[in-house]
Amino acid sequence: MLGIHELWLFVLSGLLLNVTPGPDTAYIIGRTIQHGWRGGAAAAIGISCGCLVHVLGAAIGLSALLMASSTAFLAVKLIGAAYLVLTGLQMLLSRAKPIADIAGQGGETSISRVFWQGALTNILNPKVALFFLAFLPQFVAADSAHKTLAFLVLGLIFITGGTLWCLGLAAFAARAAGRIRQSTGVIAWINRSLGALFIYLGVRVAMLEAR
Repeated sequence: MLGIHELWLFVLSGLLLNVTPGPDTAYIIGRTIQHGWRGGAAAAIGISCGCLVHVLGAAIGLSALLMASSTAFLAVKLIGAAYLVLTGLQMLLSRAKPIADIAGQGGETSISRVFWQGALTNILNPKVALFFLAFLPQFVAADSAHKTLAFLVLGLIFITGGTLWCLGLAAFAARAAGRIRQSTGVIAWINRSLGALFIYLGVRVAMLEAR
């Protein structure tokens, strides 16, 4: 449908990506501790809106480029494959940091400002744009006549899953804020699993295009 292939792998990848602790997780937990569930929810929705901007940009820009040239499509996929492999290697070799070490609470902030900080943190982060540019094309056929719509559908699936996870995270943090402990074991395991998945995706794409 729409040239989307291996949707199961996309959903699985998106699930692992969304549950991996990182700056967004730290921001949501920090604002939840500061403002309660409403603050965490505002942070989560802001982050999702920021991601949506990058999804729209990837859909419009990539579709125009890739529909004009199959060579450009191949180039983008190979660049994306290299990016995914390098990212995977970084995750495999990185040292996990406890959430408590990276979650800053800052000063008093209004709920609306919490939302905009979350949105702008993603909108102004070029790594987020690069991620969607590298990730989405891996699951869309090169000869698809509906690339724009396919990218939007995949992006919305990814963002919806991420938003639900983040809202659940905010609810949990609001209930158990006093019990948050430093833990690197689970984070390290998730990082290594995700790193291996990134490398697999990158190698798979490079091998398919080389045939």
